[in-house]
Amino acid sequence: MPIFKKKYILEKDIVKFEIKDLVANKVDNFYTEAPFPNYQIEDNKYIINKKGDNNFLARNFKKFIGFNKTVLEVGCGTGQLANYFAIGTNNKVVGLDSTNYSLQLASRFSKKEDIKNITFVNADILDDVLKDDVFDFIWCNGVLHHTKNPYAAFEILLKSLKKNGYLLVGLYNKYGRLRTLIRRFLYKIFGEKVIYLLDPVIRNIKKKSKEQTRSWIRDQYIHPVESMHTFDEVLNWFNKNEIEYINALPSFDFETSFEIDLFKKANKGNIFTRFFNQILMIFNSYGNDGGLFIVIGKKKDV
Repeated sequence: MPIFKKKYILEKDIVKFEIKDLVANKVDNFYTEAPFPNYQIEDNKYIINKKGDNNFLARNFKKFIGFNKTVLEVGCGTGQLANYFAIGTNNKVVGLDSTNYSLQLASRFSKKEDIKNITFVNADILDDVLKDDVFDFIWCNGVLHHTKNPYAAFEILLKSLKKNGYLLVGLYNKYGRLRTLIRRFLYKIFGEKVIYLLDPVIRNIKKKSKEQTRSWIRDQYIHPVESMHTFDEVLNWFNKNEIEYINALPSFDFETSFEIDLFKKANKGNIFTRFFNQILMIFNSYGNDGGLFIVIGKKKDV
């Protein structure tokens, strides 16, 4: 099934579109210097599958997808997650990213591990290269806040989502990212030593490679393009584009079960509960991990 609306070239098994935007090229150069995330020498599809299964969000998303579906990961980077979604399924997976070097690593891994049900695309989200109504599921976690116009990118992605299709979007929170912003300020004064001391993620990945540690520090503390958003802002995006709110992490109300079914319709709370839970992010694990929040929606059949 053709999924592209514009002409492209195929280079080393990567579908390539010309990227002219200065902001997109700035992000491209940033991740070319230090791809994020990156592979370790011993990684194979069994290890990548195990890593994915150990991630609550990724595991539940893959389980909910099922089989014989079309899946898009936007901002796939080096492709670990896109490869994870493809491993052991007959789904057609597409990984899209603006950084060609990261996609070369992704494609090299999928070829080495004989993962055939995946396509990697080098393009800027805002260039709108995908056909409408193609994908059953879209994963876009930690990406839109690195574009020059997050809402415009959101609207473009929705065009390629089928009616009744599901979207997962993850964004930096305006309040929950406070701890990272404080560490960033200290980083500018004292350098990396203070990050190794204060960042809980760095403390938890000491056994990982220096490249992965460096990639995390760069991504969190010196990224050239970044914006922050609120729960209510994303709900407004959903309402304006006929997207039904399904669920969120953290919760939009006071339901805090850790065994939550992410794809079961949940209460979106009210202005007070949403604001309160954003403030809580400063003090809990969400604040530890950069203040990222997740919202899941379903495209209405209208």
